[in-house]
Amino acid sequence: MRREILVNATPPETRVAVTEDGRAVEVFHERRRHRSLVGNVYLGRVHRVLPGIQAAFVSIGLDRDAFLYVEDAVARLDDFDGEPEKDDLPGGRGERPRIDELVKEGQELVVQVTKDPLSGKGPRVTTNLSLPGRTVVYLPGMHDNAVSRRIVEDEERTRLRRILDGLSGGGGFIARTASRGCGPEDFEADRRYLTELADRIQKRAEQGGAPVLLHRELDLATRAARDLASPDTDAIRVDDEATRARLAEFLNVVAPSLLPRLALETGLEPLFSRFHIEEQIAEALGSHVPLASGGTVVIHQTEALVAIDVNTGKFLGKDELEETVYATNLEAIGEIARQIRLRDLGGLLVVDFIDMIEPDHRREVFERFQAELAKDRARTRVLQISDFGLIEITRQRSRGNLERILTHMCPECAGTGRVKTDLTVALDLRRELEKLVPLYGSGEAIRARVRPSVLRLVEEEEPGIYADFADRFGIRIELIADGDLPPSGFEILRQ
Repeated sequence: MRREILVNATPPETRVAVTEDGRAVEVFHERRRHRSLVGNVYLGRVHRVLPGIQAAFVSIGLDRDAFLYVEDAVARLDDFDGEPEKDDLPGGRGERPRIDELVKEGQELVVQVTKDPLSGKGPRVTTNLSLPGRTVVYLPGMHDNAVSRRIVEDEERTRLRRILDGLSGGGGFIARTASRGCGPEDFEADRRYLTELADRIQKRAEQGGAPVLLHRELDLATRAARDLASPDTDAIRVDDEATRARLAEFLNVVAPSLLPRLALETGLEPLFSRFHIEEQIAEALGSHVPLASGGTVVIHQTEALVAIDVNTGKFLGKDELEETVYATNLEAIGEIARQIRLRDLGGLLVVDFIDMIEPDHRREVFERFQAELAKDRARTRVLQISDFGLIEITRQRSRGNLERILTHMCPECAGTGRVKTDLTVALDLRRELEKLVPLYGSGEAIRARVRPSVLRLVEEEEPGIYADFADRFGIRIELIADGDLPPSGFEILRQ
């Protein structure tokens, strides 16, 4: 599999796409005036403690207070690349303290943003700082080390833990997935950089003056080089010279072996157009995703969950219905996993595969789907396929997904995704016209603007909708086509 990172940098916006065999699997956006807050470290002040929901509001200098849950205020070891092992958790799983035992109103706290503001809520923060490097995540104040669960080889886990145990720094370290195969010198370089960063943050915090920003996370292009580039990355393509120079300087320090793979892309055709990323982003904003066989995957996001449905569509199969269903489900697995990553769908996801009768088929679909989801960098938890053919997934969410970044609620349909039919609009207009009849005299006309499709409906399919106005009231109805009206709109022209 060929894996590439494409960086499109312009003054108002930077975009990064990760491709596998030419197909985008992850896309990130960062706009100059709307940078992500995730990773930023602040000196905040506790504004309000809410024992009823075991949380606190913390002022960090933004329009909305940040939200601190009790579990984010308790010292713990957290693995960026996956769930920590039970024996990696300091203090075991004892009884959780109360939020009012941990923080008090007016108290100053050093906090780090873990989730951007979403759906009108303020950002989510934690008191457990996590400072990521290329090979490790440094956790100031912790004392235990851990290895990413994505590294499954026993020998490699033992080797990495031995290296981690030899690091000094007064804190805990987590070996990231990218540390597989790295030597002690790579870890030492990260340790030195991260511990110096933690010291700078601590010194700024001691100066007080909450709320204040103590540390800003790296820009998107540099984060991509740090978090996404790995030994199996075949190329890092950048279309801006200044950005390429900055990434070259960064890689020269943290990953010199990747420098030859960094390339400046020039040419008249934009980078994302040349590699068909724009088309794939446009497709990811739609609800229907076609499969090669003729089947479809339908994705709908709601406030509560994301519903994903698999349909056979035009795929008729060759033999039995069970084989057709099984083949469609297998084909959908890779596309669903890709769409989850590409759209950055988070929270609760429910996947409705087509019902299968054979237990072996159900087991095979579940195991293959689980294996595809394991490629995702975000934390996921998958429940067994239910009797109704549903698979429930929870997926880590830290930022707005692709749909929420690039779109907003439709002002016409109020987010329902549906508008009134032309016949409904024509009947709504009739009811409004009836209210105006007393204002007009016999022989007069009431004029109204409607969409061209509504006018065609009245003239060709439903000519009787307004015909009785002349017989009953002696009033004519004159409709004027106006293509600028909204789908459910009309306008009655006053006298």
